[in-house]
Amino acid sequence: MHRRDFLKTAGIAAGASVLPFLRYLPAEAAGREDTLLVVVGHGINSLDLHRKGTNRPSYQVTVNLYDRRVRFGVKALPDGSLTYDSTKIEPEVAESWTVSEDGKSLTFKINPKAKFWDGTPVTAEDVQWSFSRAVSLGGFPAVQMKAGSMTKPEQFVAVDNMTFRIDLPEPSKLTLPNLAVPVPFIINSKVAKANATEADPWATEYLHKTPAGSGAYTISRWDPGQQFVYERNDDWALGPKPGVKRVIVREVPSAATRRALIERADADLYMDVPAKDAKELKDAGEVKVSGAPIDNCLHVLGLNVEQKPFDDIRVRQAIAYALPYKDIVSAAAYGRAEPMFGATETKPSTIAWPQPFPYVTDLDKAKALLAEAGLADGFETTLSFNLGLADWQEPTALLIQESLGKIGIKATLDKIPGANWRTAALVEKRLPMHLENFGGWLNYPDYYFFWAYKHGHLFNSSNYKNDEIEILVDETLHMETDNPKYDENVKRMIEIAFAEVPRIPLYQPYLDAAMQRNIDGYASWFHRQLDCREITKTSEKT
Repeated sequence: MHRRDFLKTAGIAAGASVLPFLRYLPAEAAGREDTLLVVVGHGINSLDLHRKGTNRPSYQVTVNLYDRRVRFGVKALPDGSLTYDSTKIEPEVAESWTVSEDGKSLTFKINPKAKFWDGTPVTAEDVQWSFSRAVSLGGFPAVQMKAGSMTKPEQFVAVDNMTFRIDLPEPSKLTLPNLAVPVPFIINSKVAKANATEADPWATEYLHKTPAGSGAYTISRWDPGQQFVYERNDDWALGPKPGVKRVIVREVPSAATRRALIERADADLYMDVPAKDAKELKDAGEVKVSGAPIDNCLHVLGLNVEQKPFDDIRVRQAIAYALPYKDIVSAAAYGRAEPMFGATETKPSTIAWPQPFPYVTDLDKAKALLAEAGLADGFETTLSFNLGLADWQEPTALLIQESLGKIGIKATLDKIPGANWRTAALVEKRLPMHLENFGGWLNYPDYYFFWAYKHGHLFNSSNYKNDEIEILVDETLHMETDNPKYDENVKRMIEIAFAEVPRIPLYQPYLDAAMQRNIDGYASWFHRQLDCREITKTSEKT
């Protein structure tokens, strides 16, 4: 498909009827002010985030069904939209906490109001078992815990029923905020242990389909590939009572159908709206659009440095000068983005992150760099993108393909189904040139580098390895930000990223949601999933 053909068809809405969608909904949902109807593009594949293979949409299950030690606060943006506040950590199951003088122990008092769904109290033993599970099952959850210096079950101590302690090998600025991300959720260990087996000591098969939490919602129905339904836990006492009794999250693969549903008021909330639709819906003014730049998140073009010719820094820089940045922000992001190009300095003067890289579209410079690399006539390669994110990746890929052709690089587009993307790009890391997105859950630049620039880490899809980066990240990750070396180290990391560009930033995306005018309390979160707990719905839609 060529860019001109895509642009001809991009604005044509699919004529799909919304009636099949409505057939799946409980009859009592229609017109009920205590039911929130949410449409999403991708549904959950598990009720257990710790389980291997659990997809990103399933992260929301943890947020709504389970409690954590602490949570982040929420703040209002100038336009009235709500977003999480990375600088504010509030109690959840933890009523209070103290940090030892040497910073190597955090001790938490458990709120006696914390009760599991079966009425039993949340105890330190439950927390200890849940955290031990998170570090023991491997994969993404274990690495996420590692970012907060939590790697071994022995670090988690049930001092008494209502007191829990974490012992650290070294003080870390990331430990406390890392307890507010979805991974360290608290499971009813008595229920889990009763359903564990010798072959499955952590009850992964049981918890995959049968959660055992204490959260503000329970789950009453899950039809894989279609919908799942949350029901409010009226006994939850760790915050204000959720404003909506029932939440139906319906999987609707077609973005055009999702948009039609929100425009016709057949849905209350549309999560993760494509940039084009967000702009047009906002301009039309019939529904509310809430959006914010995603902290610590970038859309990038990844270049696999273990494959020729991308192992040559001159080739990577040539591509960085050949990208049509302004067209990408216009045609793929529709202005719902913060541009990440055009910096005037090659050495950063601040540690702000994300920050623009020192590249602009300069085809003459790109050609000269290719000639220096012995590739004056260009070369052939593939440019892969995720069909599950086609709303921004397809127009971006077409624009990049067109622009690279002007410097002699023939890029064949490789369309990979969303279900296969994680394996190809992040696990096997086999794609030569590819579009990728990563957002760090903890809002620190060194945390982004930990995931996306350290060799072997999941989101380093470029197979990049730089010995200085390896040392800098390890030295800086747990360092307090007021340490004089912190700024120095972060600036050096960014300087290396500027020069070596294994990941070429395009823009910082917005997370947009559209909702009826009677919906309030929606906030955008770093994990980019639905948090139902603060949302309210009144009877009037205007």
